[in-house]
Amino acid sequence: MNFEEFKNCGLRRSLDILSGKWKPLILHNLFEEDTVRFVELWRNMPRVSKKVLSEQLKQLEDDHIIERIEVYNFPPEVYYKLTEKGKKLGPILSELHSWGNGLSL
Repeated sequence: MNFEEFKNCGLRRSLDILSGKWKPLILHNLFEEDTVRFVELWRNMPRVSKKVLSEQLKQLEDDHIIERIEVYNFPPEVYYKLTEKGKKLGPILSELHSWGNGLSL
């Protein structure tokens, strides 16, 4: 495979979407709950800054993996949920989880 083929490779595009220190944990939280508030995600990942979490959520939203839902009340609330495209990642991430658990360190 040459560089031009690699640029258009489905594996590379998939890894680009999933790359990011917090994206797998974000997706794990969204597979556990149908809809999750931003603050709940942040509390479940206490070592991540709100800025970095927001950036990774925006990237997942731009890639149509998650959907952002704003509720206009006081105070405003922001929720996230998986899109249909995002839900298709479930079996893939589950297999990666199983594969990773089988690796010896």
